[in-house]
Amino acid sequence: MQGDEVDACFIVLDGWVKLYRLNQYGDDAVVAIFSRGQSFAEAAVFSMGKYPVAAETVTDTRLLRIPCSALLQCVRENPQFALAMLASTSQHLQRLVRQIEQLKTHTGTQRVARFLESLCPVDAGPCTIGLPYDKALIASRLGMKPESLSRAFARLRNIGVRVEKGAAAISSVERLRNYANEDRSDARISKS
Repeated sequence: MQGDEVDACFIVLDGWVKLYRLNQYGDDAVVAIFSRGQSFAEAAVFSMGKYPVAAETVTDTRLLRIPCSALLQCVRENPQFALAMLASTSQHLQRLVRQIEQLKTHTGTQRVARFLESLCPVDAGPCTIGLPYDKALIASRLGMKPESLSRAFARLRNIGVRVEKGAAAISSVERLRNYANEDRSDARISKS
């Protein structure tokens, strides 16, 4: 939980974990969502303070818990491991910077388009993808209200995206990517 004493970091072996911060009113803001192979809380271990965020599994999940003492011993004994930890922390920071940039420079619909495009297993043509977690969590991850996410899904129909029952059918991954990358002022989808 946010504010608890740091005693470990974690690696996601299976499933999805959301990291979030609670404000004084008990509302949460999703900071990140991690999946298989990703780690979290390493920076907190090195600060030896309190966890700055809370973590919660959002699907059936298996985690590897690494106690602080074991992580710190590996860092002391293995310079390559220490460099890998620095790289992981740097990747987390870069992801947060990109997230802030998207919040500031992209419309909500563009953020949804970018999220869907990031899930596509192909770079071109049509594809259908499953949404990895519920729509409320997707909205929170993208800095939106659930009703704004629904409106964004509706707007994306005009560029060939249909979202129904936990899946998205995309007629053209290229068109979705192009829309996600447009200048904010040009990213208005016509209602044709």
